[in-house]
Amino acid sequence: MIIYPAIDMRGGKVVRLKEGDPARQTVFGDDPLATAQLWVEAGAVWIHMVNLDGAFSETNDNLRIVEAVARLGVRVQFGGGLRQMDDLARAFEIGVSRVVLGTAAVQQPEMVAQAVRRWGAERICVGLDARGGKIATHGWRQVADLTPVELGRQMMALGVRHALYTDVSRDGGLSGVNIQDTVRLAEATGLQVIASGGVRSLEDVRALAETGSVAGAIIGMALYEKRFTLQEALTLAGGKDAG
Repeated sequence: MIIYPAIDMRGGKVVRLKEGDPARQTVFGDDPLATAQLWVEAGAVWIHMVNLDGAFSETNDNLRIVEAVARLGVRVQFGGGLRQMDDLARAFEIGVSRVVLGTAAVQQPEMVAQAVRRWGAERICVGLDARGGKIATHGWRQVADLTPVELGRQMMALGVRHALYTDVSRDGGLSGVNIQDTVRLAEATGLQVIASGGVRSLEDVRALAETGSVAGAIIGMALYEKRFTLQEALTLAGGKDAG
């Protein structure tokens, strides 16, 4: 199982939002690149970066930070505000290894299919983020009339192979990861599902790894609050998996 330390960026800072709410923000640093360097030194092979300014349609200059992180030699999985093919092209130009499409997967499934054809399934991930059992879009501020399983099956039919599942109610709250729904989603769709939201302890990491169904885990708040180290998580997940 691959461990993805998370770097959420807003206004050029490293932040975490409680349940995706911009009014419930905690700032953990002023230098996302320095944070990325720490994760790389600790053994990270992938880093999950989110452009919250892009997700909220706010003006931002976070792409230059993403480009700098990619130059560290780490693989970057990147999402937030990627809603046009030009956005994806730009992300890949600056060194991103895989993009995450959330709102676009709901509103423009044909774009997802086109992206898979153009760049390959390994470089495209869809965000199956849920609030109350329904897909959340537009920075989690809106809800679509689709379940994660329904959207996941649609994406699988389009050639998608990677998905990220976040139980929004648990994100940023250290309340424990939703293992049951994550496994159910993976088994019902056949997608390589990455768990996100709520990881609070090494026991969560161990439980996810032991399912045999979960492809990866994104860890944010627990690392920033030093509940455990990235090295400990990597060891439990199976070491420095290059993915």
